[in-house]
Amino acid sequence: MTPPLGRVTPAAGFTLLPRPPILPRARPALVKPSRSLQCVPYARELSGVKLRGDAWTWWNKAEGRYARGAAPRPGAVLVFSKSQRLRRGHLAVVAEVRSSREIVVHQANWLNGGWIHRYSPVRDVSQGNDWSEVRVWYTPGRVYGSRTYAASGFIYPQPESAPVLRQVAK
Repeated sequence: MTPPLGRVTPAAGFTLLPRPPILPRARPALVKPSRSLQCVPYARELSGVKLRGDAWTWWNKAEGRYARGAAPRPGAVLVFSKSQRLRRGHLAVVAEVRSSREIVVHQANWLNGGWIHRYSPVRDVSQGNDWSEVRVWYTPGRVYGSRTYAASGFIYPQPESAPVLRQVAK
């Protein structure tokens, strides 16, 4: 189990999870829900993108249903590619765009404990500045993780289902 840092509060249950509050420069935090969560249902609920299946399959499943791209936007779903480390891929929802190379996401089960990770920074480390390779904040250590993860890109929710999140202009 991952040791909690920051403010940790139990959630009432997945369907009753409130949308994360929008806070100026909120710090990364781990939240223990009443039951373990996976990234797919959490991203679906938070973003409004109504896809199913393993996280890595969302990229192809979104084709023709949702706009996709390489630019982060608040409310978009970042799709991590399938790899030896991420056998089912991973999903994270963009909460804030801090710069062309850094975003903040909300995600579930990043460290395989079923926890919700709020306000986790993610950095684009790709050669082409295209978000195809990223590093994710390691909240317990308060540093960026040492691993680089391949990403397929961003799925943009339809306007009527997009959550109200923000972009910070720099």
